[in-house]
Amino acid sequence: MVCNHFLSRIKRRYGVKKAGFSGTLDPFAQGVLIVAFGQFTKLFRFLKKAPKTYRATLWIGASSPTLDSEKIEHVEEMMPFHPDSITIMLQSMLGDISYLPPKYSAKKIEGKRAYDLARSEQDFEMKTITSHVYDCRLVHYAHPFLTFDITISEGGYVRSMGALMAQKLGFSGSLSALHRLNEGAFIYVHEKALNPLDYLDLPINCYRGDASDVLLGRKLQVENFEKQEEGVYYLLNDDVLSIVQISADGVEYLLNSLSLKA
Repeated sequence: MVCNHFLSRIKRRYGVKKAGFSGTLDPFAQGVLIVAFGQFTKLFRFLKKAPKTYRATLWIGASSPTLDSEKIEHVEEMMPFHPDSITIMLQSMLGDISYLPPKYSAKKIEGKRAYDLARSEQDFEMKTITSHVYDCRLVHYAHPFLTFDITISEGGYVRSMGALMAQKLGFSGSLSALHRLNEGAFIYVHEKALNPLDYLDLPINCYRGDASDVLLGRKLQVENFEKQEEGVYYLLNDDVLSIVQISADGVEYLLNSLSLKA
């Protein structure tokens, strides 16, 4: 099920008109998806949703332009690899990795989605990006299928990671399965409702001036804050959440007057 179809079902199930999700899943993938209703979609960029951990199965020798099982064009056979070769290859994936995102991805090319350009057979080039791989470990190897867990920075493409792994082994490769286990602090617990304050990736601050200044969106003075160091903070007044940025130029609202009441 694609993310948009799932979101439509969730909206009908809970009787809401506005909803959104963070961190799109590939059509063939499954796993954790953060869904927010109404005004809470504004919090996505402030949440603890990185790094992300995936469990993926690499089909070594399978060639596909999508880097997954959707468009397998050729399958090359080879002898099984020695366990030490697999271990060395996985260890080489740690750290900062520069690579090309898949052409069949939601990456934008001059305002257009790369997958739309690829499916219409237009010529275009992807730009190299860099992701940080925090962990990459073997789960199971049953030749030619290699299942691994990888923890990667936000915006990383596991399909490209799989292709790089196969390349290090001397062959092409495509993912036959992909499961997102977590997005940062978010794991799947049967559509459990969450308190957004528990997942904000921001420190709390206190405004010692008139509370109505924050509630009404008035200009705030740095000297009225408990913490005056430059940075982004959240404020909480009577179940109303605000997010502000303190800089050398003063105080700017990044998000103002979001009610936490149901």
